[in-house]
Amino acid sequence: MKVLIIAPKNKTVFNLRGDLVKAMIAEGHEVSVVGPNKKFEQDIYDLGVKKLIVLPLKRDKIGVLNDYKYLKMLREVYKNEKPDVVFSYTIKPVIYGSLAGKKFENTKFYPMLTGLGRLYTGVSFKKKIIQAMVGQLYKQAFKYADKVIFQNYDDMELFVGKKYLPKSKAVKIDGSGVNMERFHSSKNSQKNTFIMISRIMKEKGVLEYAKAARKVKEKYADAKFYLLGSVEDSFDKELLQPYIADQSIEVLAEVKDVADYLSKMAVFVLPTYYREGIPRAILEAMASEKPVITTDWVGCREAVTDGVNGFLVPIKNSEQLAKRMIELINNPELVVTMGEKGREICSERFDVNLINEKMLTFMELKKGEII
Repeated sequence: MKVLIIAPKNKTVFNLRGDLVKAMIAEGHEVSVVGPNKKFEQDIYDLGVKKLIVLPLKRDKIGVLNDYKYLKMLREVYKNEKPDVVFSYTIKPVIYGSLAGKKFENTKFYPMLTGLGRLYTGVSFKKKIIQAMVGQLYKQAFKYADKVIFQNYDDMELFVGKKYLPKSKAVKIDGSGVNMERFHSSKNSQKNTFIMISRIMKEKGVLEYAKAARKVKEKYADAKFYLLGSVEDSFDKELLQPYIADQSIEVLAEVKDVADYLSKMAVFVLPTYYREGIPRAILEAMASEKPVITTDWVGCREAVTDGVNGFLVPIKNSEQLAKRMIELINNPELVVTMGEKGREICSERFDVNLINEKMLTFMELKKGEII
């Protein structure tokens, strides 16, 4: 069959969906990708993708004219490519990728909600209005979806409860999965080292991380705190400068593969209050046998059990975050046992091969029973 993947960023195709693409091709399907530009073009083709189709997309801005153009271009792509299956992920590809399918009855549509993002973080009046508007777009879009894939129960229950789609159309997957061979355990981690790998934005908890790091270093000067990721346009970089200047944190440049960095660190931290699916970075840390300190928040608590493979702390609480960091510094045996338990959980639930088998079965790209 011909499969068309609609992606918000080209990097996500090989970095987050690469194993899924390979699994589709291994089943004998032809895969093409719709992306916003030609960045990382060769990396996408190296997966075995037949074609990269460029459709400009403004991900984080609401613009009626630009969004309508994107919708029209998607319809033209469907008309020309005649895909049997369309798989889309993140808000605009999900909404417009599904709405564009209105007249294509021979094509099956499988949008995936990888979390609800910044829009569903906060309860201001303005956000409530936008949520209501976007909710109606979701509702219309899901009429043309065969199944809607969620990554956590909170999101699924919210959307079903708001009647954006019937429960019969909703399916839940344990995140995007993680490659257990690429991210493997290492006994060579450096003592008292912490790393946060994330897009650098307010809602991911970067300031809480920096504040907690400063507090810990007042007592443990040898502790190291690293922040790795790309800076979002919406984030004021100057907010981090005081913490960089006093060496509370060290900011690392974004890299294509974070596995080597993870292998050298003792603890992974993600104090997010962004509306997550299941954060891929948490799964990568678990596979790398690292304890995880994260928030008691949507998506995060799907992967981390407090006191078992890490700690859950309240959102926006740098005091509790620092307390848990200090606890792991003072109890190095916990770093080992929690890390081991995390990899065990990852192997049982989040191995990318298990996830992809379920994904292919849901999308009718592989015969078999859903596990």
